[in-house]
Amino acid sequence: MSWHKAFSKIPALAALKNGQLLPKSPLRSLGELRTFLDYVHIRHCLLKPYAEQRAYPLVDARDLLPSFEPNLTEYPELPGFSMVAFERPLDYFNEVFQFDLLHTCRDPDLRVAGDSCVLESPLHVSNLDAFLAHLPRELREEFRADTQDRQISDIASYSLLVGYLSRMDRAHVMSLDREGQFYLSGIYASLPSDLDTELKRFGLKARKFRPDDNILYERNRDFVYQFLMELYGYPISSERKTSAAIFARRLHKMGERFLIKALGQSDRTLTSIFSTGPGQPYPQVEKVALVPVETRAAETLDFLESEGFFLDRRKRVVILRVVYSQHKFDPNNVRQDRALSVLRQEIVHPLTGRVCTSVNLVKDTYTMSLKLNDIVRGEFVGTAVYKRNELVENTESHANRLKFLHSWLCKHQRRMIAYSDEFYAEIVHVLDGYLSDPELTDEFDDLRDLYQEVWGSYSFIKQARKIKQLEDLKDRLHKGRRISYLETLTLATALISELKFEFATFFKPLISQAIHFAEAMLNDRYLIRTYVREKDDDLTENGLRIKKLYRRLVSLVDELKAIRKTRAEA
Repeated sequence: MSWHKAFSKIPALAALKNGQLLPKSPLRSLGELRTFLDYVHIRHCLLKPYAEQRAYPLVDARDLLPSFEPNLTEYPELPGFSMVAFERPLDYFNEVFQFDLLHTCRDPDLRVAGDSCVLESPLHVSNLDAFLAHLPRELREEFRADTQDRQISDIASYSLLVGYLSRMDRAHVMSLDREGQFYLSGIYASLPSDLDTELKRFGLKARKFRPDDNILYERNRDFVYQFLMELYGYPISSERKTSAAIFARRLHKMGERFLIKALGQSDRTLTSIFSTGPGQPYPQVEKVALVPVETRAAETLDFLESEGFFLDRRKRVVILRVVYSQHKFDPNNVRQDRALSVLRQEIVHPLTGRVCTSVNLVKDTYTMSLKLNDIVRGEFVGTAVYKRNELVENTESHANRLKFLHSWLCKHQRRMIAYSDEFYAEIVHVLDGYLSDPELTDEFDDLRDLYQEVWGSYSFIKQARKIKQLEDLKDRLHKGRRISYLETLTLATALISELKFEFATFFKPLISQAIHFAEAMLNDRYLIRTYVREKDDDLTENGLRIKKLYRRLVSLVDELKAIRKTRAEA
């Protein structure tokens, strides 16, 4: 489909033949502005480059799954930008960031008598000069020609300007004029990023840091940094993304009604961070990218094609929007590194803008299983980022396969902890078949350090799945159903007995969580009052079994504490 036709059947928009999109009515709320900007940015910053670049780098749907990885390949020929919008007029001197101001006849500080604006021409010259000062020299004449009869700051000119704005190093700004309509009110903005203060404050609150404790700070800094960035939709990466994330955090704390959007030339993904209602702990995070549909389900493919969701039928490309839910840090959660999870995924219709939420592209476990098989067989086509700094481009050698597996296990770790037993069994079958293959012993001996890294990640997931079961058992839940105290203690003692021997591969957070959840079971007031404190003669046979299992659990917890103490001293 031609990018010129994109979103041309949306009633609220006027689609011009030259490719521009205009709102048919003034944009007065942040929600209206965000919807309009989504369509403009998708059309001009994703679809237009896709049409013009023969080898446009599509985004793998699973790259939109947290945790996010930094993209080590930059595409300078693709557009990139950042922007901030406020649902209020600007107060230029008192704003908490720097930018070059643009003007309109409806400036909040400008009073014009009557309907005509005698300052229209001078304001146009002033805005033009502000743009030209920050545009590459080769674009200046073209910009003059495109804007000679335009009011640059007017929202109706935005889809014309977005191509120029996406070639600027810094952000642009939108706000409300005195009539309550959004307009382009600033360019070349520096979004402040007080990263050091935010990082340390967050780490202290999460009890990952202590004042003046350099060793603890060094040990936990990467974890805190990654968690903090992911809360706002990014990995640890470029200054543009870091500034967008930390500035969004600052604005949210200030109680601002705001929208921040950014597009990276490496991630090819439009990220929106915006305030929702009062009382929310974090702003909303959404991402939009062009992704290929890799499912083999004929019913799904037929539906997407018949309903017109494919942007490119031959390559099965769709516009995918993913909406995320944030999680407060909880040290007792087995998946404590989970800052974000997928709340909803929407395939956007390229003409009408309507969305399909019934197709699962991001969490397609069947495709994930196939890809894991391809990795261990050396047949996977694609790239992976190993330890955030090495781009691995194929799986031809066993070294590369192990690096792919390490990256795969790290990215999907917290999802694998919660996978169903059936799907996890498939993953175990593939991994055990490869890592324990006797014919590969010599190969792996030569790659001992890398091999041990993969086994360490795999062992962590195996142990964490048992801890996750303990986390459920403390609430007397097992595989989604409520169970009795007898079943709870029977399962808990069996799990901890198994874990004792698996702790040969020691993960301090896991053993501490196992103790925490087991003690939560032991501190159950009803259990203590009804069974533990009762005399044996007053208990039924079932009650005696519960009391015996309780004492067994006490003994096992003591053994876990001894293991933790021994390992800590070692």
